[in-house]
Amino acid sequence: MTENSEELNSGTTVVAASATISDNAAINIDGPIEYRDVVIDGRMAKYAYACSCERADGRLVYRFFKRLFDIVFSALVIAVLLIPSLLLCVAIRIESPGSPIYIQHRVGRIGKHGEVITFPMLKFRSMYKDADERLAELKDLNEADGPLFKMKDDPRVTKIGGFIRKHSLDELPQFVNCFLGQLSTVGPRPGLPNEVLEYDKRAMQRLAVKPGITGYWQVRGRSDLTFDEMIDLDLLYIKERSFKNDLWLITRTIKVVIGGSGAY
Repeated sequence: MTENSEELNSGTTVVAASATISDNAAINIDGPIEYRDVVIDGRMAKYAYACSCERADGRLVYRFFKRLFDIVFSALVIAVLLIPSLLLCVAIRIESPGSPIYIQHRVGRIGKHGEVITFPMLKFRSMYKDADERLAELKDLNEADGPLFKMKDDPRVTKIGGFIRKHSLDELPQFVNCFLGQLSTVGPRPGLPNEVLEYDKRAMQRLAVKPGITGYWQVRGRSDLTFDEMIDLDLLYIKERSFKNDLWLITRTIKVVIGGSGAY
């Protein structure tokens, strides 16, 4: 479940306009939860919107019980882990200055006119507070393919950050997102706005279901997978999704994050 780049932070990052983005495309981090400043143009916008709309079609019983499960399960996790989470916040703050909670805007769905609609995804901060400013100097050391940024020995990661990323503890605040309905417990991981702007039609199909905290590639390789392999597994989940499968993935995720393999 661990992500590998903390590229967006409050008030710091702007996605510049390009051939595939409208001229005034920009990300206003200080704006509302759902902002509509980044736009996908042309035929891809229509395709992206169609993919995003698929989540509302059919399977009403499955979606009802999945949402009910998300509310109950996330509330239980928040209640049980509240005290340990507060202690972790103190430890993060002691090691390095800055808020222990990191807010990263991720794509929730695509609007009717190609708008990239995001939500503020919560994480425990695993990097030093100047991580965004230092990203440019590390771009040439990127070990990932596709639009992702990955680096096994990222110097921006703190000591505590390395541990919580290995065991995906940095993702625990996302159960708040899950409780609020912005994420599901199980589903494709939500992409960054600049990543979604680089999606082809195949990758855009990830938007056919609500994004989630864990999924197939979180239990079948995690950060060791290529971008195309991640897409393969996300599309396989969409095809095979069921309440039984979701429960299996949650159980499997617990085992994987305890072991800590494949995450950095």
